[in-house]
Amino acid sequence: MSYSLAFTLHLIGAVIWVGGMFFAHMVLRPSAVEELEPPQRLPLWVAVFGRFFFWVWIAVATILISGYWMIFDVFGGLIGLKAHYIQTMHVIGLIMTAIYAYIFFVPYKKLKTAVANKEYPVGGALMNKIRQLVTINLVLGLITIVVASGGKYINL
Repeated sequence: MSYSLAFTLHLIGAVIWVGGMFFAHMVLRPSAVEELEPPQRLPLWVAVFGRFFFWVWIAVATILISGYWMIFDVFGGLIGLKAHYIQTMHVIGLIMTAIYAYIFFVPYKKLKTAVANKEYPVGGALMNKIRQLVTINLVLGLITIVVASGGKYINL
């Protein structure tokens, strides 16, 4: 895999993941809260997450594969990695991946069950937990974008 292909795939994965979180958190969520009651809103979120999380798994795999390819093929591996901005992106990316995996396997799984059982107060609490975790991941993703685009120039 060439560096330019790996870099392009890495960037596309990040855009899909972070851009999707931004859209869901800043546009879809407020609109859904304004327009829908919980019995309509929660099934919408289950459906949205079902579609979005499919793409996030692909994005995460793409980011990890392309990122590690660049680290080991272009930058000489983790041991000799001197670029602090790449180390920073690496650590933040692993944290984001862990948070995402937790969201997917714990509160999202419980949310699907709560909605299927029409337990809307339980579903609402789970959505709040997911919202908090997505907010953290969104902030981390935006920080990563700043680091990726400017870290080389601001001595990170």
